[in-house]
Amino acid sequence: METLVIVITTPTGDIGRQLLDRVLDSGEPVRVIVRDPSRLPEHVRAQVEVVEGSHADADTIAKALEGADRLFWLVPPAGFRDAGPARRYYLDFARAVAQEAASRGVRMVHVTSLGHGYQDEAGLLSAALDMDELIESTGVQYRALALPFFMENLLRQTQPITEQGVFSMANTADQPLLTVATRDVAATAAALLVDTAWSGQARVPLVSPDSLTPDAMAEIISETLGRTVRYQQVPLADFQARMVQRGASPALAQDMADMVNAQNNGIYDAEPRDPASATATGFRQWCQDILKPAVQS
Repeated sequence: METLVIVITTPTGDIGRQLLDRVLDSGEPVRVIVRDPSRLPEHVRAQVEVVEGSHADADTIAKALEGADRLFWLVPPAGFRDAGPARRYYLDFARAVAQEAASRGVRMVHVTSLGHGYQDEAGLLSAALDMDELIESTGVQYRALALPFFMENLLRQTQPITEQGVFSMANTADQPLLTVATRDVAATAAALLVDTAWSGQARVPLVSPDSLTPDAMAEIISETLGRTVRYQQVPLADFQARMVQRGASPALAQDMADMVNAQNNGIYDAEPRDPASATATGFRQWCQDILKPAVQS
């Protein structure tokens, strides 16, 4: 009987590398798609089959899915300076894989945004939701991991937290911002990839068990670090202008601003959730396990 392979994209990314370790622990045969194999840890290279290239490329996808029956799919961030409209980027990236997976009977587990049903423009989040419609239209069997704001986004602010006792975003200070830890995303994705029982098409919302405003996050960060850290809300227009000043394309800056505006307007509450959506990692635990060591280092 032929041994079927699990294919994993973005194996060096924050979610992908955690997922890859979990799947390798299961003993399943794994193939990865990666642009630069040298970025894979040595122990990983010894255990996986490598397909070198971009997972946006149709030929690379066709090669990687030969003899496979499960696929983890994630669209990587666009280039900071060269990004065009997010919709075009997401749809171009996903079109080949969705069609190829459907034609081969490969089941997909992919990462997308929480917020299905939101009607207004949401920039990057709208692009991800449009991608979901494209994937669904091919008939491929999938589980879409529908995610809110990543806790790990705050790791980009370790320097101002350390040096100034502040972190800043354009999100409304007193508006709850649903979050998720990437380790919970990786754990759920790994469980779905090694589970051969599911079929059909479904969304899987994943949300931290707590619902905190940025101001409340600042309080928890302060308590975890043992010193005062405050939240500073940046006006949305200033946020967008700063992105352009730092080299972002105007299209990316607009998509980012539209995303934050949608978060402020409750996009993550547009999609129904049930108790099973709650993940294991609360924000306080994440701060203790991940943010505090990052700040201290």
